[in-house]
Amino acid sequence: MNRVFVAMGSNIDPAARMLEAARLLKAHFADVRFSLCYRNPAFGFEGADFINAVAEFDSSMPIPQLLNVLHDIEARCGRGREDPKWAPRAMDLDLLLYGDQVGDGPGYTLPRRDLLRREYMLGPLAQLAPEARHPVSGETYGALWAAFPRGSHTLTPTGPDLNAA
Repeated sequence: MNRVFVAMGSNIDPAARMLEAARLLKAHFADVRFSLCYRNPAFGFEGADFINAVAEFDSSMPIPQLLNVLHDIEARCGRGREDPKWAPRAMDLDLLLYGDQVGDGPGYTLPRRDLLRREYMLGPLAQLAPEARHPVSGETYGALWAAFPRGSHTLTPTGPDLNAA
């Protein structure tokens, strides 16, 4: 069994889409739990604010199968696989960590390369698992978050409560 962390985000009807994604994740992973949701500005393009969170659950699914489940949830929340990368998103589910695995595969890199550079990934992850350790640096996510340079891309706690979905 592997401890899995997935970043979630939407800026198109984000509260409703985040709740839908949470319900769909719960249907696949009974032990899933979620960080708080945070509102933050769009990154990489001009657009409406995003709502972001991180999901945590256990899975023994092979990574390609897990990615298929995540892509299906994205599609059910309104995302097309051909949607542009730096544009509004109905739902974005990014695999951050799969146990302590380090490496690349078709469509993924573990740990996710931008995990330690994006407030909207690291902050919610540190909230969920402050004592867990990054598989490369060995530092705890709580310590990494405490040392993170807070810039203009700030996180603001907001609803919905995904754990209640």
